[in-house]
Amino acid sequence: MELPFIVVDQLTPQQERDWHTFFGTEGADRPRDIEEGIWRRTQEQATAAQSHWRPGDARRRMVHYRYRYGLATTTGAPALALRQFYLYHHAAAPAEEIGAHWETVRTALRTGGWKPEDGGWVRGDLRATPTLRSAPHPEDIRARRTLPSGYACLDVQITSSGYVPPPATRRRPWQVLAGGIRRKASPGTFRRIPDLAALADFLPFQVEIGCGTSWEAGIPALHRLHEIYRVTTREDGAPGAHGFILRPQDDPLLTEFLAAPEEKAEECVEMYRACFQARPTPALTALKELHEAGYLTGPVITNNFDVLAARAGLRECFVRRYDQMIPDVEWGQEARALLVVGLHADRRQVAARARQRGMQVIHCDPEGFHNDGIFHPYPLEGPQDGDLVCNAPAGVALPALAQHLLEKAAA
Repeated sequence: MELPFIVVDQLTPQQERDWHTFFGTEGADRPRDIEEGIWRRTQEQATAAQSHWRPGDARRRMVHYRYRYGLATTTGAPALALRQFYLYHHAAAPAEEIGAHWETVRTALRTGGWKPEDGGWVRGDLRATPTLRSAPHPEDIRARRTLPSGYACLDVQITSSGYVPPPATRRRPWQVLAGGIRRKASPGTFRRIPDLAALADFLPFQVEIGCGTSWEAGIPALHRLHEIYRVTTREDGAPGAHGFILRPQDDPLLTEFLAAPEEKAEECVEMYRACFQARPTPALTALKELHEAGYLTGPVITNNFDVLAARAGLRECFVRRYDQMIPDVEWGQEARALLVVGLHADRRQVAARARQRGMQVIHCDPEGFHNDGIFHPYPLEGPQDGDLVCNAPAGVALPALAQHLLEKAAA
C-alpha cells in the first residue's frame, strides 16, 4: 500500500478552500486533520450480557487507530489523502486461542505479500510489527492488573514506514482501559414536549450536539465504525443489538487488513471522507440564525468530528477526547438552558454540569432510527428529573424553533 492514499480525488475549488479553512488550519479546537478512535472490550461479570462472560473468563480486545490526512499533489487538482497511518490491535485470551490467532496473522501477512524486515513485516509504505507475549502484559504489570493463568497476548502495530508513534499515543488505549467500563445512566422523571417552543422561556440557551446532526448530513452513524473495525456482532441483524467480539477466532480485522490493505483502507477512510464531503444541514443553519438573533449563546458543544457546526459559521467546543473524561466546557454568557441534540450517551456529563448550574436541560431526539425501511427504537438514557424531551428530528425541530422565535420577535 502506497502513501499518500487518495481519499477524495480532484478536489473542487470549494473543497480545497474548506480544507484550508476548516480542516488543515492550525489553532483550532483540536487537530482536525487527525481521525482517531479507540475501542476496548473486556470479558468480565459487568459485561456478561455482551461478552458472554463465565467464571474464569478474561478475554480482552483493544483497537486504536490514528490517521493523519492532508492534501496531495496530483496531475490535476489537489486530492485529499491519507498521509500517516497508525493501527494498533491487542488481544488477550487463553494461550491456545492466541496461538491460533498468531498463525492466522502470519498466514494473512504471507497472503498479503508482506516481506519480513528487521523484526517486522513491510508492504509498500506500511510496516507491521507483531509481538507475541505470555501473560502478564507489560501494561498489566504497570497497572497491577492480572490475567488468568494460561493466558497470552498478541499485539500488532501497523504504521506508516518511518513513523514512530510517541509514548502518549501508544499508551492511550491502556489509559482508556484503566478508566473502566462506561455504565449506562438510568433515566429520571422527565416530561415530553411536542416541539422546542418551551425554549422561549429559557433564553439564551446553549446547545450540545451528537451524531444525530451528522446522520442528517449523510454521515454514517457510529455503528458503521463498529462494522469496519469489527467491534461488535449484530446477533439479530438489527443495529443496536450486538455482542462483543472477543475471541480471536471470531475477529477478522487483522486478516482483512493484512491480506488486502488497499481494500480495507478504503473502508477505514470512509468516515473521514463522508465528514469532509458533507455540508451543513437545515438544523445547523437554524442554529446559526438563532445565534445571530442572540437566542443561542456560547460555542456549540460537540461530540462530532465532522466540523459541520464550524462550517455553518458557529464556534465549536469539541468534547470527544480520550485524554480527558470530562473536558472543560466553555459556557455561554448567561445561558439558561442546554439543548442536547441527537446525543444518546452523555459520556462526558455536560448535561450534568448544566443542571448543577441551574440550567434547564432539553433533549431533541427521535429516540430511534430507520434502517432498511424499518424503524428501530433507541431510547435516550440521559434525561433526568425535570428534563424535557422532544422526539422530533433536529432537521424539523430546529428550523421550526428558529421560525417560532423570529416570528415572535417580529410580532
